[in-house]
Amino acid sequence: MRSNLSTVAECTVPEKILLAALSLEVEGQSPFSAEALIVAAWRKYPRTFGLKGYADLYPDSNKVLSSIMGVKGLAGRGWLAKVGQKLYALTCDGRQVVRRILHGDEAPEPVAAVPVVEVRRVAGEHEKFLTALWRSGAFEKYQEGRKLELTFGDACGFWGLGDATRGPAVNARLDQVRAALDELARLLAKKDATLSNGRSVSLGDVAFLGNVNAHLEERFSRHLNLLRSRAGRP
Repeated sequence: MRSNLSTVAECTVPEKILLAALSLEVEGQSPFSAEALIVAAWRKYPRTFGLKGYADLYPDSNKVLSSIMGVKGLAGRGWLAKVGQKLYALTCDGRQVVRRILHGDEAPEPVAAVPVVEVRRVAGEHEKFLTALWRSGAFEKYQEGRKLELTFGDACGFWGLGDATRGPAVNARLDQVRAALDELARLLAKKDATLSNGRSVSLGDVAFLGNVNAHLEERFSRHLNLLRSRAGRP
């Protein structure tokens, strides 16, 4: 394989942070803390992430944090997922960016070319659940930073709430979504998994879906309460 050092040298600030995140995962730190990512990025690229005037001595945390947060940040783009208080993990999209950086226009080599954890297959019911969430309008708008365009109809599509869903059935369905995401998070805590189409699924991907779900529940809480208060059809 040809060397791609020139491509790495020309990386943007967010891309350098993703490479630092990958190095943490290779070392077994997944998920990793924001502080660990700050230090890792600074050690790999001190000129980029060093404190002005003291680049070789101290990292500038703001340079990393500002690239993570916000609609256009790494988390907003879906490249990193927040999985806890100041804890992050690479998503599949983030890994694809890393592969592009490391391999350029070349097709990625087998697993050994990009160090990742060993993958497993996702069970059929879990794959169906994930695919439905990824195909939903709510997920697409959230991932693209179009949160203001989200509608309650988008949210119902994400949750799988039908037109006739009322009363206790609303809570039951929301509980099912949360339980499924929690179960997937437990299954992917140590190892990634793959779908039947070859797509990789990581803890970061599930955490990102959890963020979407939490946002929808908070934003449309009033709408949900109205549905809860209405009796279902006989």
